[in-house]
Amino acid sequence: MKGFLIGMGAVVALGILLVLYYMGAYNGLVGKQEGVNNSWAQVQTQYQRRADLVPQLVATVKGVANFEKETLTAVVEARAKVGSVQVNNETVNDPSALKKFEEAQGQLTGALSRLMVVVEKYPELKATSNFSGLQSQLEGTENRIAVARRDFNEAVQEYNVAIRTMPTSIVAHMSGFKEKAYFEATAGSEKAPEVKF
Repeated sequence: MKGFLIGMGAVVALGILLVLYYMGAYNGLVGKQEGVNNSWAQVQTQYQRRADLVPQLVATVKGVANFEKETLTAVVEARAKVGSVQVNNETVNDPSALKKFEEAQGQLTGALSRLMVVVEKYPELKATSNFSGLQSQLEGTENRIAVARRDFNEAVQEYNVAIRTMPTSIVAHMSGFKEKAYFEATAGSEKAPEVKF
């Protein structure tokens, strides 16, 4: 009888330890998942900041007679496409939705880059304080976007490693934690853009 009680006590103690481990691992994964969500919110904030600057930039550039309408149209259309892509916290759980988001943002980045190259031909535009201020804000925003994307990828890496590492991977699998997608470089970004005047 004494051996049976000791055995039952050991089983109960083991059961308590497993439950405590499961709770700790689950809570740790939730914390990492929220880190990813927070990083994603920062990415969205910076992209929204850029999208909010575009109409001001376009309005300032439109004031210059003879400015290439094709370039402005490309910027306006790219911004509209960015606005049409639905994003939320679930976007990070869907690699195809994240890819669509990245592609739309990449088109806006390219259109804005072309706009800045074309602006070089208009010294009177570059000389205005309004344009200079907007250009400076846009450059700062692009830097913030790069930092936010890097921070997001780091949070995703930490989360993905946690859900794939034993024995936490068992808890992740049992609780439905899924791998998150990373931001990736835009196709062709390894090549320097060709600039012609």
